Amino acid sequence: MTDYKLLCEQLKALAETDAHYIPLLSNASAMLFEALDNVNWVGFYLMRDGQLVLGPFQGKVACVHIPLNRGVCGAAAREDAPQRVADVHAFPGHIACDSASNSEIVVPIHRDGTVVAVLDIDSPVLNRFSPEDQEGLEAFVRVLESIIVFD
Repeated sequence: MTDYKLLCEQLKALAETDAHYIPLLSNASAMLFEALDNVNWVGFYLMRDGQLVLGPFQGKVACVHIPLNRGVCGAAAREDAPQRVADVHAFPGHIACDSASNSEIVVPIHRDGTVVAVLDIDSPVLNRFSPEDQEGLEAFVRVLESIIVFD
């Protein structure tokens, strides 16, 4: 079982060194990639000019631009709601950046009440993400929102 409380504390400690979004999101993606079992991609997409643009991540080469009307990430940003998808192949408009991915969770990240980014995690395992994972990752994102510094 993943210790999300510990991950939140580690995230706070990382921000003490530098809370700028580039190093913080880079280390946050590495930390989650190492801490979570059965994941093949962990990263962030940042809002820019009305679409999501690839940010820091761990995993294989990824899609660079995601329109808000496509994919699980687009749905999370557009609806401003977490998306926990048991089978991405059954998700309308799914974008297959890595054909090995079978399930996904995406959590919106806010600044001043507006979605500015999303945390995206993929797994090769169907139905990988539990309600407990969603709760833990939402707590992780709330910590991130409270400490991150954007330009």
